[in-house]
Amino acid sequence: MKKVQSLILVAIFFYMAYTEPVNGTPRKGCQTRCGNVTVEYPFGTSPGCYYADDPEFHLTCNEKEKLVFEGDYEVIDISHSGELRVMNNVSYTCYDRQGNSSDEEYYIYTLGNLSLSRKNKFNVVGCNAYAYLSTYGIQNYSTGCISACDSPPAANGGCNGAGCCSKDVSVPFDNYSSFETRPHRLDNMTSVYDFNPCIYAFLAENGTFHFDALGDLKNLRNVSQLPLVLDWSIGNQTCEQVGNRSICGMYNNTCFNSIREIGYNCKCLEGYEGNPYLSNEHGCQDINECTTNSTIHKHNCSDPGTCRNKVGSFSCKCQSGYRLDATNMSCKRKDYEWATILLGTTIGFLSITLVVSCAKQRRKHRKMTELQQKFFQQNGGGILVRRLSGPETSNANIQIFTDESMKEATNGYEESRILGQGGQGTVYKGVLPDNSVVAIKKARLGGDISQVEQFINEVLVLSQINHRNVVKLLGCCLETEVPLLVYEFINSGTLSDHLHGSLFGPSLTWDQRLRIAVEIAGTLAYLHSSASIPIIHRDVKTANILLDENLTAKVADFGASRLIPMDKEQLTTMVQGTPGYLDPEYYNTGLLNEKSDVYSFGVVLMELLSGQKALCFERPQQSKHLVSYFASAIKENRLHEVIDEKVTNENNWKEIEEAVRVAMECTRVTGEERPLMTEVAAKLEGLRVTKAKHQWSDQYPEETDHLVGVHIISVQEGGSTIDYDSIKNVARLHTEPGC
Repeated sequence: MKKVQSLILVAIFFYMAYTEPVNGTPRKGCQTRCGNVTVEYPFGTSPGCYYADDPEFHLTCNEKEKLVFEGDYEVIDISHSGELRVMNNVSYTCYDRQGNSSDEEYYIYTLGNLSLSRKNKFNVVGCNAYAYLSTYGIQNYSTGCISACDSPPAANGGCNGAGCCSKDVSVPFDNYSSFETRPHRLDNMTSVYDFNPCIYAFLAENGTFHFDALGDLKNLRNVSQLPLVLDWSIGNQTCEQVGNRSICGMYNNTCFNSIREIGYNCKCLEGYEGNPYLSNEHGCQDINECTTNSTIHKHNCSDPGTCRNKVGSFSCKCQSGYRLDATNMSCKRKDYEWATILLGTTIGFLSITLVVSCAKQRRKHRKMTELQQKFFQQNGGGILVRRLSGPETSNANIQIFTDESMKEATNGYEESRILGQGGQGTVYKGVLPDNSVVAIKKARLGGDISQVEQFINEVLVLSQINHRNVVKLLGCCLETEVPLLVYEFINSGTLSDHLHGSLFGPSLTWDQRLRIAVEIAGTLAYLHSSASIPIIHRDVKTANILLDENLTAKVADFGASRLIPMDKEQLTTMVQGTPGYLDPEYYNTGLLNEKSDVYSFGVVLMELLSGQKALCFERPQQSKHLVSYFASAIKENRLHEVIDEKVTNENNWKEIEEAVRVAMECTRVTGEERPLMTEVAAKLEGLRVTKAKHQWSDQYPEETDHLVGVHIISVQEGGSTIDYDSIKNVARLHTEPGC
């Protein structure tokens, strides 16, 4: 009986010694390498070699000498800070010429207790494609990304929505144990088959995937796997909750809460290096900063002989008769220190004075010239000079301002002078030497050539426009670090401020709103039809309509505008605009024409009629977009609920209804069904003419019969930029509501 008891005790001791880790100490003989990857505790490949025999830390070294996690991932690196880098497969779906799915492969990955790191990005590659990243567990979560194009993008490297879409991973850290990525293609998108037969969706570590437009759209399946980062931690309690029961804090290491918000991780104290999860000779050990082969926490003593290693630190100590100079951590003789300093200072001062007196003027002139030339080229000066010399800009009139004059005008770009900030830059209020007040726009450029070209584009567009309802460009400054545009100063805010803000007193009346609409429409009609080269604004919105002291509309911000050559009706461009105002046809096709401005103006007209914002997430789901809001109101015969009650009365309802018809015509989904801006301007001006005639009739009923048409003639003679005589003959706009 005693023999049996002894054998049982020996077996238990043997099992404990070779299978169970004790406080950060795995059993002896654990595998430390698989292929080219080091297997580091708390991870391991066999019982007793990974922390607490928790399956989260169990890895497998397969017959191909590859380290595998959960049977799905090949592990390529283990980080002590709580990261596991693995290889992740690319999901794909391929289509035939008829748009039918011909081949697909996607994966559902098990994560166990690990989480997707925020260092990953969700990527979709393909034209007219979209994909979902979905997680499954206690709470399911999904996010998506969409990519649109009709031809291979010209640029490589960036996923900006044209051929490739990329999105940061912000999945909640807990409540899921698996995920999948699955790509899809938009319906009836067969025109891209020749250069993009397949679409792809995958997760990848930041910086590991660089989009190659031609190669990746044709066949990304050549890249079957990409690195993925997973987050791991010890347990499910924080450092404060686990206290001294953690495997950190006893052997020159310390505990810190995991970025996952679940559990904790360990790290070595300052001055130590090694595996912070081990308590043996492979754990956190003191670094000898004084040795030449130390790669971490090297000493900063100027002479290695003065370095003295300490546990967890080091010090610099000089020999007798010397003192340590804390500035450069070097030893100096005490007797000659002050004499050396005085002599060196005197010689240095005399040398500097001599050099400066001989070369000051020459260097100053050369430096100033080089700096100005650098900024001039950096800010697109060469592009501006070339384009100003072209025949299409022969009527450009631009004044060049100096850097010093701009600083004086803005009092050194003082914050109190800032009028506004937006996507295109910061606008300051400035006062020129002749006391004229101007608006100075500091462009927000980051060295990107597209931004420089956009700035030059705004200069050239505005320099060729001479219209009373367009903000006048006075000149520019190119010798500053960022370029500046100088405009006339408009002092009564934006149309958006008046419609949606509370800084400008009483609300605009119907007469004022109708007049403002006519002015905006007339300006856009001029840009489209009467300018020397047709111009498409491309960002028409109430925030880009300024009002002067007389509430006269001034169209502003031409940074996104485009000149349309005489031999073209439309351009293919990268989609740009403001949500709520952006033409859906332009968004879907990338084809820009004047009907895109017509759509945006229709939304602005709806804002004038309703006093509501173009996009409002507080409205019901089907009415978040103002166009949808109007369409549903007309369909349900409740238009009076949409129109701003501050402008309605029994005498103007017919005018409002007619203006609503114009707005709905402008916002039709198909550009061909929208009217031209000249027709819109004529229609709205016709409402004002009719209104003026009715007011005259009400005041002088016996004298109006012979005055029919007089007001139209007077408008022509007033020099308006639109041929308003066409009001009498313009084709009637369709009256069915748009979508």
